Formats: sequence, C-alpha cells, structure tokens
Amino acid sequence: MAASGGRHFLQIPGPTNVPDRVLRAIAAPTIDHRGPEFAALVGELLPALAPVFGTDDPVVIYPASGTGAWEAALANTMRPGDRVLMYETGHFASLWAQLASRLGLQVEVIPGDWRHGADPEAISARLAADPAGAIRAVCVVHNETSTGVTSRVPEIRAAIDAARHPALLLVDTISSLASIDYRHSEWGVDVTVAGSQKGLMLPPGLSFNAISEKALAARSSAGLPLSYWDWLPVLESNAKGAFPYTPATNLLYGLREALRMLEEEGLPAVFARHQRHAAATRAAVLAWGLEVLCADEREHSGSLTAVLLPAGYDADQVRRVILERFDMSLGSGLGRLGSTVFRIGHLGHFNDLSLAGTLSGVQMGLRLAGVPIKPGGVDAALELLGEAHT
Repeated sequence: MAASGGRHFLQIPGPTNVPDRVLRAIAAPTIDHRGPEFAALVGELLPALAPVFGTDDPVVIYPASGTGAWEAALANTMRPGDRVLMYETGHFASLWAQLASRLGLQVEVIPGDWRHGADPEAISARLAADPAGAIRAVCVVHNETSTGVTSRVPEIRAAIDAARHPALLLVDTISSLASIDYRHSEWGVDVTVAGSQKGLMLPPGLSFNAISEKALAARSSAGLPLSYWDWLPVLESNAKGAFPYTPATNLLYGLREALRMLEEEGLPAVFARHQRHAAATRAAVLAWGLEVLCADEREHSGSLTAVLLPAGYDADQVRRVILERFDMSLGSGLGRLGSTVFRIGHLGHFNDLSLAGTLSGVQMGLRLAGVPIKPGGVDAALELLGEAHT
C-alpha cells in the first residue's frame, strides 16, 4: 500500500528540508549581478557568514556542490606531488582522498574502522615521524555524513601543534556547519570546506571555503592548475561587491534569509537543538535494542544518527518499507557499510514534533520489515524531549 496525503518526510542527512522563508526568498526576481543592488547583497552576506564559520577570515562562495569546495581547498594550497595526510573516517573522507589523488597529490591515508573519528594521537605520531615536513596538509572530515561520527577538531589541531609540524589543517564541515559547534579561527583551521544543503537549510548549489592567513600565504606558492577555483579573483571581485563569474543569485537570496533565521534563533540555541534531537534519537535506537554505529560517546553527531541493524537484516529493505508505507526517506548505508545501516537525518529546519513523527515512522517501519525491536523507542525519545521543556 503506497503512502498518500500529507507531506513527504525528507530525513536523509542532506539535502535537508528548505524552510518556506528561504523558498520565498529564492523565488524573488533575479537582478543584475553587476549592479548596485547585488553589490549591496554581497556586502551584507559576507559579514553575516563569518559568525557561522566562527571566523573573521575571508569566506569564498562558489556556485558548486561540496565536492567543488574540496577541490578548491586543495588546488589553492598544494603543489604537484605534495603529500597530504587523510584520515579514513567514512565514505566521504575516502572520496576526498580519491579527489586529492586525481589532482596529482601523494595521498597517505590513516585507515579507520568507520565507527570512530580521526584519532589525534595517530595523527600526532605520523607527523612526529615527518621531521622534514614532507606532509603539506592534514585533511579531516569534521562530521562524517556516512557514519554519524564527529571528529574532535580541537584535539587534532593540538596534535599538529604538539608535533611542531607546519602542515595546514583542512576540515570538511559539509554536514556540521550551522548544526554542530564549529570554530574555524579558534580551532586553528586553515581551510574550512562547507556546502549549502544541510545546516544552512538551502538547496544544493553553493559551497564555501573559509581561508586562514596561513592558507592564503600558501596560495602564493601553490602550483596546481587553477582557474574557476582560484581564491584570488573571487576575493578581489568580492571587495567590489561582485564575483568573477555569474553567481547563483537566487541561492544567495536564500542564503541571506537562512543566515537571518540562524541569527534570530542564535547559534548556541541552534547547536543545543541539534544535540537534543541527536540525544533523543539515540535514546530511541537504544530502547529498540539496536546499535548506534558511532562507538565513542564523545563523537556522537548532532546532525544524524546511523543505525546498525542485526546481522541478517537488510537496512535497504527497511528504508523501502518506510518510504512506501509512510512517505519518509532515510539515508542509505554508503560504501562498505552497504545495507547494514540506515541513517536518520535530524539537522537543519527541524523541531521536536518533526523528530517525533520521524521516529514514529522508523519504529513502525522496523516492525513491518520484520526487524526484532523492543517497544518504547518513541517513548524514550519523547521523555528526553519533554525533560528539555520542563
């Protein structure tokens, strides 16, 4: 029986639900991207982005997906044949490593089990074994979207400093920015990579690089081919209220509205809301007798929860049942996780009642798919949510 009536529940970890306010902003008439009205828009957007990244460093906006921002971060800072150290925390960390290899970089990967974040001690040990400074950059995914694991970036920065190593620190925040506490400058990050379609509550189509002074200095000696991704023409044009290419004007309207929404709620409240929803989701998973994929309590994601099914049960079948019966989309298992996990997205434009509906659909779907669960998962989540309002 197919689901009918009501709205679709889009509970993948991105793209996320786009608020009506943002949709209405995007629907405004397109303006001349070389005129004074657009220049005023750019002059408003760039300062408003800074607090979201936790920096006063420049932020470059690209009409691109997060993959473009990955490439831009490397292409602007690396030379042909440079060595980069990457930590395999999951599917997206692996994809970033593959991209780096295709750019002609020497990629060294520290293997991981996909249940833990990047290990600061392992990074420190590898850097300590590189006294000549051959490793040009350390690349880390802050929140691994495939696993629901958040790496401890401040500890990684401390590990690099403890090794007295000059490597740049490049961090992917595609599924954590504006959802999980992040501080580009305070944590000593050199390039922060981000995308529009998750915590920023926009459709896909914008990506970002926040750039430290050290990273900008590295740009002067970088030697990889650069054109579209070059920071310098963007920064020069931004200073005049423009871009060196046709920008995604209507998405920038939406970005302005999304930033206003984040400011109205306040970033500390935004982060607390995401942590509350994450904790309630984990409470439901544990009450069902299932397992959260993330194995370290310090690294639980505020953006999504990956649920590990018992051996012999197919997570893709569970997702199919939930989609067909309740019109709700959940995230699939990616890479080597395959059909062993499904992912519940709880980020972006999302509230307590949305989570209650989401978890109700998951609980009913698990039962219909024949997965043995204990009753009470939704109740456990509701109890935790209720405590937050007493």
